[in-house]
Amino acid sequence: MANKTITIGNNKLSLDISGSGAPIVLFHSLLADSSSFAPLSEELVKTHQVISLNLPGFEGSDFVGGDLNTIADHIAQGIQALELSEKPIFLGNGYGGFIALITSIRHPQLASRLVLADCGAMFSEPGRAAFKGMSAAAKEKGLEAIADVAMRRLFAPEFQEQNPALVAERKKRFLALNTDTFHGACAALAGLDIRDQLSKVTQPVLVLVGELDEATPSAMSVELHAGLPNATLNILPGLAHVPQLQAPSTFMEAIRDFINVK
Repeated sequence: MANKTITIGNNKLSLDISGSGAPIVLFHSLLADSSSFAPLSEELVKTHQVISLNLPGFEGSDFVGGDLNTIADHIAQGIQALELSEKPIFLGNGYGGFIALITSIRHPQLASRLVLADCGAMFSEPGRAAFKGMSAAAKEKGLEAIADVAMRRLFAPEFQEQNPALVAERKKRFLALNTDTFHGACAALAGLDIRDQLSKVTQPVLVLVGELDEATPSAMSVELHAGLPNATLNILPGLAHVPQLQAPSTFMEAIRDFINVK
């Protein structure tokens, strides 16, 4: 795996590249950094060139503000700078799914197809309130105060009980998150509504969601699927917000045919 840093304007975008074949770009969640794709990447590299982004404000990538359009444009420039052999597939999870989607809306010629896991086009009022509440609590008491809430948004309680070491590692990584990144993302997601933009995404899209996802409930993926011109929906039983980390083999089976189309 080769780490690469691209400078866009005065800001660095860090990413890891491994494998060969059709390129696939991974956009990670807000509550789970790029390492959340590590188990899946072991499979992906057998057939694809895997480009794992560190989104702005995460490891080695400079913070460029919370605005999702700005972030999307920044990433689009970074992907263009790679001069890939063919149009890449975008695979986004959670926050990364929103960014992958907005990047495709704003740069429609960039991706060949999209896998959008556990995201959507707009949050419900309770969803918006949750982001505002988490951000307010973290500003007052630090990320430690909302770490358990964050883990609940990633994993269902039963999974947490059965996998304490994984949850502890995820909590540690969450607590290392740049607080400006966290607050910027919470504000952006709380105000998000791109339902009227979905018709611009004409590429094939596979919409996936964990059945037990509390952060981006399955209703959001149902609405996203309905708004996209060329989409398929797959609800994954027993999984939550980061299905590719929770059950990488199940997730790989769910995307295998879609990402291997020539």
